[in-house]
Amino acid sequence: MEKTKQAVEGNSDTTDEPPLPEHQVPFEKDGVPTDKAQRNFTDPDSRLMKKGGEFLQGYNCQTVVDDAYQIILAQAVTNQAPDQEHLQPLMHQMLQNCGATPEHFSADAGYLSESNLEYCDRIGLNAYISTGRQKHGSNSSGQDASKPKGGARMQAMRDKLATDDGKAIYAQRKAIVEPPYGHIKEARGIRRFLLRGLDAVQAEWAWICTGHNLLKLFRGAQTV
Repeated sequence: MEKTKQAVEGNSDTTDEPPLPEHQVPFEKDGVPTDKAQRNFTDPDSRLMKKGGEFLQGYNCQTVVDDAYQIILAQAVTNQAPDQEHLQPLMHQMLQNCGATPEHFSADAGYLSESNLEYCDRIGLNAYISTGRQKHGSNSSGQDASKPKGGARMQAMRDKLATDDGKAIYAQRKAIVEPPYGHIKEARGIRRFLLRGLDAVQAEWAWICTGHNLLKLFRGAQTV
């Protein structure tokens, strides 16, 4: 397989699979749920997720997408809202599925952490991960030099994203990873899960992503 560029929409090496994060209802030492614990009676595995300033009861869907054909190379669903803990499991899955290291990949600021940058360095992934939230309508990587944070790896990432190549590579991220979600939700009309429970939802999302890939492969074959 040729090396391709990917964008990510989430301590291991390429042989040991990192576990996906899972949110647990907070309990006291005696096993009694805390006063702030919440549980949905329709789907106890689901959690409140913040999106666009609103809260939704649901799951966190993750994908790794190829830039050339918008094929989904890795996917996952969890009930953990933050994206940061998903990067390593998704990268491991992508490497296992593709059998090759990408030329480079990009991810938004939700995936930034020192441990994720160390992981990418250790397994030879050429990462472009935003060091700050991107402003609406901006093609920049969102880094804010006036508010430095993190250690040497984060500073190195800021410097990398500030180069002309870094800006150009990161500017492609949305155009790579967002279209599959648009195709799934708008073109195919899949806007909510039909099943309940984390295991069932994970299986449903896998089928949805498989359907997306089959359509991409079919339409690609028609243009050859």
